[in-house]
Amino acid sequence: MTKDVLLAIKGLQFDAAADQTNIQTIMAAEYYLRNNSHYIIYDEATEGSEQSTKNIIKLKGNSMELTKKGFVNVHMLFEENRKNLTNYSTPFGSILIGIDTKKVTLREEEKQILCNVDYALEINYEFLADCKISLEISEREDTGGGLPT
Repeated sequence: MTKDVLLAIKGLQFDAAADQTNIQTIMAAEYYLRNNSHYIIYDEATEGSEQSTKNIIKLKGNSMELTKKGFVNVHMLFEENRKNLTNYSTPFGSILIGIDTKKVTLREEEKQILCNVDYALEINYEFLADCKISLEISEREDTGGGLPT
């Protein structure tokens, strides 16, 4: 896998009222492999602010870590069959969130990595939603831009 990748993130959330929310975004990112862990790094713009947030995703085995630094700060740990608590810090205050991870699957291919995470999200010990995140990391295709030789 090359350093320059495209990261596609798809999220699906079902709240207590069974309402469904979908999100999908695609962005340029950097990829590194260190100590059998996959790292994906990208910057996220914040609407209404000039400050961005640096995101670092670490994938290894049956776990995913997401660290955000900047406008918001958090270290979220998704470990299969485990519940983890963390503080989600924003300029407006902190929120205690619980991540009860049901399943993490990771599939590595030559030019692509796929990761799926199913978890329950809690805010201040109260159930908020069942969530699914799908990550697709793929090599960026060289568009050429130059003249053929």
